[in-house]
Amino acid sequence: MPTKVQQGDLALLQHPASRELLESKIPARMAYVWTDGTPRVIPIWFHWNGHDIVLATPPKAPKLKALAKNPKVALTIDDNVFPHKVLLIRGTARLQPVDGIVPEYAQAAERYFGPEQGQAWVKQYRTLTSSMVRITVTPEWVGLLDFQARFPSALSS
Repeated sequence: MPTKVQQGDLALLQHPASRELLESKIPARMAYVWTDGTPRVIPIWFHWNGHDIVLATPPKAPKLKALAKNPKVALTIDDNVFPHKVLLIRGTARLQPVDGIVPEYAQAAERYFGPEQGQAWVKQYRTLTSSMVRITVTPEWVGLLDFQARFPSALSS
């Protein structure tokens, strides 16, 4: 994909570096604004369904209160291998209560742990909670850094 696709363009989700990160076992980092106006960043499993980033959390998670008040979020997925790849996504979180396990959470568990251990994780998780909240983020802005052809704006001409 040529570098002429500008930062912010959703077409960056199709870039090979973006696809690699979206299919990786790297947790996303989700930034949101707490109810007192201060920033928060948390690591969180995610599932990319080709259109949305889907996250899941227990219904008593404190972040849900903040996301209900201000649903604007930023997600980052980045690796630790040089040259680093960084996928930046901004969007609005939509919250949906789900009885049982969010299906995308189960898919994420299998991606992170492998099929057998992922299924065991979900089976154990079912004993801890009878419901979850599905958090869906549709990308509204996408940025990509690969430190080969795409650099932070401070280093670009």
